[in-house]
Amino acid sequence: MPVEEPHRIRCRLDELLEERGLTLTALAEEIGVSIVNLSVLKNQRAKAVRFSTLTALCDALDCQPGDLFAVDP
Repeated sequence: MPVEEPHRIRCRLDELLEERGLTLTALAEEIGVSIVNLSVLKNQRAKAVRFSTLTALCDALDCQPGDLFAVDP
């Protein structure tokens, strides 16, 4: 099995939650995504994000996808 190279995409969910005074639990309830799935995303362990989840996150956090993700050098 080939070794998977680490990606350089960093999720800024924790920063956006802090800026907005929201908890992961409150966000999960608002958008209908499990805390576990949001935690995987927040802790940089996600390998993919559904567009429906991304749209819900952007709507709830009043942001654009580029606000939620950054590319590390």
